[in-house]
This record gives sequence, structure tokens and C-alpha cells, in this order.
Amino acid sequence: MVMAEGEHPKGRPEELWPLFAPLEVLDGVGPKTAKHYKGLAVETPKDLLLTLPLGGVDRSRKPSIRDVALPGMATVEVTVGRHRPPSGRGRPYRIEVEDAATSFQLVFFHARDEYLTRILPTGSRRVVSGKVELFDGIAQMPHPDHILPPEEADEIPAFEPVYPLTSGVTQKGIRKATASALERVPILGEWIDGHLMDEKGWPSWEEALHMAHAPARPEDLSRGAPARERLAFDELFAHQLTLALARATLKRGKGRVTQGDGRLRARVLASLPYRPTGAQARAVEEIAADMARPMRMNRLLQGDVGAGKTLVALMALLVAVEAGGQGVLMAPTSILAGQHYANLKPLAEAAGVVVEMLTGADKGAERRAKLAALKRGDIHILVGTHAVFMDDVEFGDLRLAIVDEQHRFGVRQRIRLGEKGQGADVLVMTATPIPRTLSLATYGDMDVSVLDEKPPGRTPVTTALVSAGRMDEVVDHLRRAVAEGRQAYWVCPLVEESESFDATAAEERFKMLRAALGEGVVGLVHGQLPPDAKTAAMEGFARGETRVLVATTVIEVGVDVPNASIMVIEQAEIFGLAQLHQLRGRVGRGAAASTCLLMYRPPLGETARRRLMVLRDTEDGFRIAEEDLAIRGAGDLIGTAQSGLPRFRIADLEGQTGLMALAQNAARALLARDPGLEGPQGLSARTLLWLLEQDKAIRLISAG
Repeated sequence: MVMAEGEHPKGRPEELWPLFAPLEVLDGVGPKTAKHYKGLAVETPKDLLLTLPLGGVDRSRKPSIRDVALPGMATVEVTVGRHRPPSGRGRPYRIEVEDAATSFQLVFFHARDEYLTRILPTGSRRVVSGKVELFDGIAQMPHPDHILPPEEADEIPAFEPVYPLTSGVTQKGIRKATASALERVPILGEWIDGHLMDEKGWPSWEEALHMAHAPARPEDLSRGAPARERLAFDELFAHQLTLALARATLKRGKGRVTQGDGRLRARVLASLPYRPTGAQARAVEEIAADMARPMRMNRLLQGDVGAGKTLVALMALLVAVEAGGQGVLMAPTSILAGQHYANLKPLAEAAGVVVEMLTGADKGAERRAKLAALKRGDIHILVGTHAVFMDDVEFGDLRLAIVDEQHRFGVRQRIRLGEKGQGADVLVMTATPIPRTLSLATYGDMDVSVLDEKPPGRTPVTTALVSAGRMDEVVDHLRRAVAEGRQAYWVCPLVEESESFDATAAEERFKMLRAALGEGVVGLVHGQLPPDAKTAAMEGFARGETRVLVATTVIEVGVDVPNASIMVIEQAEIFGLAQLHQLRGRVGRGAAASTCLLMYRPPLGETARRRLMVLRDTEDGFRIAEEDLAIRGAGDLIGTAQSGLPRFRIADLEGQTGLMALAQNAARALLARDPGLEGPQGLSARTLLWLLEQDKAIRLISAG
């Protein structure tokens, strides 16, 4: 976002303008080079300053190349000797030189003779710096990086930073432009607490930039170097400040006190054949306490596959009903909505609570009757797809909105759902265990409840790795299981990034299994099928009419068929860990011993092997998620599903987990002391938000 110098008084502070000027104001950057810099996502001096060196080269002066382990980097003073122009086409130009202890050659390809005789005249003294290697026993320095007279050689830094490059940008050019950008750095106020600065030994923002671009030794390039750590903290702090402001705005959004008397919840608990886990009881308490406050609830319920989120959701909805209001539970697909409805209805009816379902399939008189009952308040709990967003859907008194599988809905939709009720509380549920760092980065605006215990009665799933060469054995295994009355899923791999390819692969596998197991035994579901056909295939499997369901990953979330006890995943090596864990969670829901077969195509790469072994050895979704983060990195972790993940230039989500938590605490502490960011530290924090283009946060402050 390049702003003109001289902008709106409420806009970016004037001291930051030089950092948001066009790149052409920097030394050595013309309009053409400025375009090349876009390859590094650099459009302003500020972007360039936050593009830190990736490495460094030791250019400290040595008396002789003999003091360097070859091949290696050497910076030495030499006397220039004889020039030996090329003896034929494609041959190099060689110049003999002598340092304090030995002689070697400077080698140039495609160089102009007159240029070389001008910069390296025979008999002159020069300081040369570059990589020295042995070629046929002779030491050579091909194309030195620096050639300078001794009196100018101080220009060569003892440790020279190396920057990331893109086509059209050179090391020399980026160093020159960065030096010129550093001259534009203003002195800003401090947004970090003094005691934290002292404890960490961090420099000021301006000093940190100068230090980060002038590393003196390799340690200065590490994440833990004070200058770099401070700049990483600034990014995380600005991000957490934005989330904390969003959270404060939601909380300021007046909620309503929703307090239940517990009678309906007691009836449901009495009708259950088991006792809720400690984690479930704790989550219900946290949610009920939030609902009883006058601020709006904004909570994330994070539970591993099969940790019993549905019961917690029902208890939360019953709090709303006990208080005389209504609740809504929204799922991303009609299949999932139908499942929630089927699970909630019998439990709710035990307590005399009316549950109804609304999807896009409801039409005409039936839909009108449901909407009228909803508006009158006769329907206590509504389960639906995003059809509940429609303008004609009105509640009598909506107190609680629950969104299942958050990553399928954006924050905007979360807010729209909350708007259906005056200050309705919002609870978001996800079955994707998210490592703490990422949950801070993605859901930092929410309070989090975690279900980390399995309810009784869930059978462990045995996981085995099977080579694709043993396909016939797997089909025989299925044949026996089907004869015993068991059911199985067969998940086909993702082919390229195209649903039509996936569909073809799934159809081929369906034909093969149908031929092997018999007509009517195998069902098929994939993304290309019309919604009705998809629903029919899933329902046929749920009722036990088909015994094997061939599917693409559409079954990943929430399908619940207790009789299904076998999961075959083809080409498991190409799936992400979180996805494999989700798929495996579809079995082990009933009393039968369950198995998950991970079929792979040998040979397995190191990373793929590690992924599949982790899955084989544990069912703990949080451990799997942490491992996934370590293997794949934050960007890919939850795939496009979590594309809301912030992109940082300096901070590293995987490597700086502690720093993210520190930034969250610092952001929340600052806002607790100074909610409007109007004190000296608060005003400096506003400058940081402008600097890092967190305009969303700035709008939230002004709105507040």
C-alpha cells in the first residue's frame, strides 16, 4: 500500500511517510528495478527494511590464501602480475597475482581485455575477495566479488550480509538500496514494556534494524539474536494486538446475560448411559460462565476426533433454552447438519426440548411453517447449514450461535450469525487439533476450551502400513469383514488439484471393488456428484445398505457410522497428517475393534515415512498436530483450510512459539491498561500498527 507523501490527517503518521515512499527514492533503484523487487514482495522502503539477510560471508582480511581452507572465501591483498588473454574461443582470461605467501590466478570468462587491464594493471596492489578453489592443482579465484585499491578496501565489510534475491536484483544492488533505506529510518517511541526490553536485552526498533542489516558474525543471523528477536516480536505483537482489539470489540459488543437453572441439562445427563469426561464438564462450565456475563461470548471449542463435542454443544444450547431463549447449530454441509440433528434430537427430546432442522432443501409450505414456528419461539434449537443466514430466517430470541468446523466459515459469517440475535453469544467448534502457536495466530481473538480426553466406549483404532503391492490381500480382508456384517470406508487419493480427476480415480476403484465384492455391496461418493446423489450414497451407507463406501476426502469431517470399523486410505503418503488423523477418526465409533490401513506406494521418502509412523504410533490429535507443524511448517499445516494464517516477514511461527505467547500476553496487558491506546506506549503501539499495515486494527480502535 504505497501512500502519497502528504496524506489524510487521520491516516498514517507523518514520521512513517519516508518508509512508504515509492522504491525509486532509494539509491540504485529505477522504475525497471522497482518492478523486479515485486518478486520479493518489496514495494516500499519499509518492505525492504523488513527483508533481512539470509546468510553472510566472512570477508575478514587474511595475509594469504594459505590461511583459508580450500575451497573457501578469501580476502587478501595481492600484487598483480602477468595477464594471459584466452588462447581460444570459450577459454578464460587469466591474471597471475601474488599475496604475502603464495601465487594464484584470477580467472574471468567473457570479460573485456581493456576493462581488465584498466582495473588490474600489472604491478599494481589490489585487495581481492572471492571464492578460491583448486583446479588441476592450481589455486584460482574465478570472478572476484570485490577488486579495490588498498586505500578503498575498508568498504568491504569483514562479514558481508547475503540477501534473498529474485530475477533482476543483485546482492550489490540490494545492499546499496538497503543502506539508502536505513538512512530514512525515523526514531519512533517504544511500544514494548521497559521491563521486557531489559529482561530480553533488546535494542530499540531503529537500532534493531541497523544491527539486523549489519551482522558482524554468523550468530547475528540466528533467530535468537537480540535485534532479530525484537523485530520478530514486533510483528507478532502487532498481530496479537489486532486480534486482541477484535476480541475487545466483540466483547464490548453488548451481549446479554444468559443464565440457565440447570433443569434441562440435569434431565439430559440423567438419560445418558455414561458420565461426561472431566474435559467435557470443564468446557460446559467455561461456556456457561461466559454466557452469564454481560459481554458477548467468543469462544473456540477445540476437540480431537471423537472427544465428544456434540454433548458439550447440546449442554451450551440448553443453557440458552433454560434462560427462555433459542440456540442455533450450524454445520458446513447438509450431511453434517443431518448428523448433528440425528444425534441431538433424541437427547433433547428426553428433556422436552424442540429441535428442528433447516437446510436449502426445505421449500414451500414446509419451510414457511418452520420459519413461523422459529419466529414464535416454538422451536428451541435449530440445526442447519448456511441456509440459516437467509434474511427470512428470524428467531424469537436467539441467545447462542454455534458454528461447527470453523475453518469452513469466515470471520465475517461468524459475525453475521451473531447479528441474527441481539448480542447472541458465539461458540465455534473444530475437530482439527491445532498446535498452541497456530491457535494463537489464527484464533487469538477467542477464548479456547480444549477437549483432551476420550469419552468411554470409544475403541482404539489399530493402524497398519501396507504396501500398494498387497492390494489383493486388502480386498480379501474386506471380503471377510463384509461377510461378518462389518462396514468399511475406502478413501481414494487426491489426484492433482482437480476434483474431476479425483472422481475418475474413485470411479475406477469403485468398479474394481464392485467386481470383487459383488453388486449392491459398494457405494460411491465424490465431489463431482450432485448433492442429492451424495446424500443418498452417504445415507445408504449409514443405513447399512451398502457395506463399503468408496470416497474422496469429502468424508473427512463428521460422518458418523458406528458400524464402520475399517478405513482403507490409498496413497496415504500424499495426505497431510491432520487429514489422515481426521479420516481415521471416522472409524472406532462403535464397539467393534477397528483398523485403519495406510496403503502407500514404495519407495517411501523420509518425510512421508515419518508422517505415517507418527500416525501408526499415536492417536493423540494434539501430538499429531505438533508433529505435523514440525514436519511441514505453518504455511501448509492445515492446508487451504487455514488460509487465514498471517504471513510474517521475520517471525517464524514454528521456531518462535514462546515469542508468540509472550506477544499475546503483552498485547492483552497493554489493552487492559489502555483500551483506547491513548497513553504514550499506546500511541507508539498505534504507530507500530500503521508501520506493519494492520489497518484493520486501526479501524477497530477508531470504531471503539
